[in-house]
Amino acid sequence: MTAAPYTSPGGSGRVAAFFDLDKTVIAKSSAFVFSKPFFAQGLLNRRVVLESSYAHFLYMLSGADHDQMERMRAHLTNMCAGWDVEQVKSIVAETLHDLVDPLIYAEAVDLIADHRIRGHDVVIVSASGEEIVGPIAAALGVSHTEATRMVVEDGKYTGDVEFYCYGVGKVTAIEKLAASEGYDLSRCYAYSDSVTDLPMLSAVGYPTAVNPDRALRREAAARDWPVLTFSNPVSLWSRLQTPSSTTVAATAAVGLSAILAGAITYRILRGRR
Repeated sequence: MTAAPYTSPGGSGRVAAFFDLDKTVIAKSSAFVFSKPFFAQGLLNRRVVLESSYAHFLYMLSGADHDQMERMRAHLTNMCAGWDVEQVKSIVAETLHDLVDPLIYAEAVDLIADHRIRGHDVVIVSASGEEIVGPIAAALGVSHTEATRMVVEDGKYTGDVEFYCYGVGKVTAIEKLAASEGYDLSRCYAYSDSVTDLPMLSAVGYPTAVNPDRALRREAAARDWPVLTFSNPVSLWSRLQTPSSTTVAATAAVGLSAILAGAITYRILRGRR
């Protein structure tokens, strides 16, 4: 099911749709996806890659709770201390198409296109680093992102976190964005797979659980929230040739143009490298 589960809300104020990234828009952990090229460029050693693979397996199996996310935060800060920021950005730009493009859920692209057609802003909100989240959002034609920011000095990560976009941190981020962009959160939408995003889901008028972990599924049932299942990761480029029949657009042509806009944005970004 890809249709937006609510009718257009009434009232005043602009509307935004806030999307978690991992297991909501893409089928894997965005941070894990880049572990291999980071290893190839000497940023990670083999032990860290194996540990990341195991952690990703557990995450895909059952999701992540608060303690696991905090351990992930500590692991992230220790791991990236001393990394060159421009090198990280270069690796992401060079490998984004091959690594991430095939993992994007077709249902998520349809839903993003539907929101944009209805005049809603779309915002990717993720605990992953902004150097990873930003290019993925651009590939989707999404202009707004909220992500974890690391402290940088002399072009390198210090190992400290400036802002952790997780849990209540996501609420802080979307409230700040709502204030600057004029969003009425009571009219806004949010989508996530994890119970750790319960604060963000609770902060908007129209929350939806997507591929929910067990804890979020229970919460969604108790609160009578819609539940969507995304299961079809398909390359954006292949969708340009064979558009999905489930696109929730006013017309097929308009829906395709929204997808094409994201694809063109991505191609432009690749051309700038």
